Amino acid sequence: MDWDDAYANAAYIPGADMYPDRWRSDADDFRTRLAVLNRARLGVMYGHGTREIVDLFQPDKPAQGTMIFVHGGYWRRFDGSLWSHFSQGALNSGWTVAMPTYDLAPRVRIADITRQIAQAVCVVANEHPGPLRLVGHSAGGHLVARMLDPEVLPPEISTRIEKVVPISPVSDLRPLLNTTMNDDFKMDEAAAKAESPVFMAPPSTPVTVWVGADERPVFLDQARWLADAWGCERIEVPGKHHFDVIDGLKDPDSPLMRSILASTA
Repeated sequence: MDWDDAYANAAYIPGADMYPDRWRSDADDFRTRLAVLNRARLGVMYGHGTREIVDLFQPDKPAQGTMIFVHGGYWRRFDGSLWSHFSQGALNSGWTVAMPTYDLAPRVRIADITRQIAQAVCVVANEHPGPLRLVGHSAGGHLVARMLDPEVLPPEISTRIEKVVPISPVSDLRPLLNTTMNDDFKMDEAAAKAESPVFMAPPSTPVTVWVGADERPVFLDQARWLADAWGCERIEVPGKHHFDVIDGLKDPDSPLMRSILASTA
């Protein structure tokens, strides 16, 4: 099996090379508009590194809680600012949105990124009272799933997490050992297993795994493995691939946003 091809998304998505530029344009427009309205705090530091920052967007009324969105890019690309406009669905539903940036491989290991996201979650939670919803896409889906490890977040933070939605997550990192990406990750089997959510104890926090039905077979597998390991809900969205499966985040009435913000009482 060609593992690099198996985990290649862009090669199988028409017009894939246009998505980052489109996201950047939409994100920049959104950030400018929210800044003018004094509803954006950009580049808030949660650590000491230049990429240990989080962008915060406020709704136009008292917030019901905070949704934290963690971006993807195989732990090797992008930053949180590229996805700013995907906060619109939660904002329009009355939720604060936090979008952290983190260091990238090969400068750091994936376990280091997990610790950075945990620190970001703690800083955001300490500043914003109320319930938390964690959402992540691709590598970000892995990272929000890792937040449910009882060793990762302090109990006073983890008990406030009402829902976690990993979108197209990588839940078992061991197959990545067979890819050239591991030249950057520098994982061995023990490290891959330690960072794999499928080997965590099933959490008590409600989880819905979200994936596009038109994604690469390995991502359908990864979503299924996590749902099976945790006994949680899994939703395959017809007609969606790895890049547009997150589009529902922009619409407060989308099935994705309804799943993220549904009452857990």
